[in-house]
Amino acid sequence: MRYFLVILPTLFIFSCKTPQAFEYRDLKNFKIDSLGFDHSNISMDLFYFNPNNFGVDLRKIDCDVYVEHNYVGKFNLDTVMHISRRSEFAITSHMQVNMKNMFKNALATVFASDFLLEVKGTMRVGKARIFITVPFNYSAREKLTLF
Repeated sequence: MRYFLVILPTLFIFSCKTPQAFEYRDLKNFKIDSLGFDHSNISMDLFYFNPNNFGVDLRKIDCDVYVEHNYVGKFNLDTVMHISRRSEFAITSHMQVNMKNMFKNALATVFASDFLLEVKGTMRVGKARIFITVPFNYSAREKLTLF
C-alpha cells in the first residue's frame, strides 16, 4: 500500500504534459472605435489554434503590443473560456492605444502596405482547475487596409 501511495502521484505528475502556446492564425474585423490625440480605442478579432491534444481553459492573457518596435498599449483578458483540443478559436480584443507612441512612425505606418506587429506576454491556461502561466512571443508583418 505504501508503494501505491508513492507511485500513483509520481505517475500522475509525469503523465501530465505541459500545454503548448497557442498558434496565431489571423487578425480580422479591425475597427477604430474612438480616435483621439492622447488615446484611441481599437477592437479586433484574433484567431488562434490550440495545438494541444487536450482541451484547456484559458483564464487570463496579459501582454504588451508593439508596432514597428514602438510600444502602443497593453492588452488584458480576464475571463475563463474553454478551448477544445486541436481547434481554432477567436478572441475579441479591445485595447486602448497610446497615440503619443503611434505618432513616432505615423507616416511610415499609414503609407506602408504592412507593418511589424509584436506581442509579448503571458497567458494562464489549465485543465481540471490546475493553471500554469505560459509565456508567448509573437512577431510578424501584418497587412492593414483602411480604405
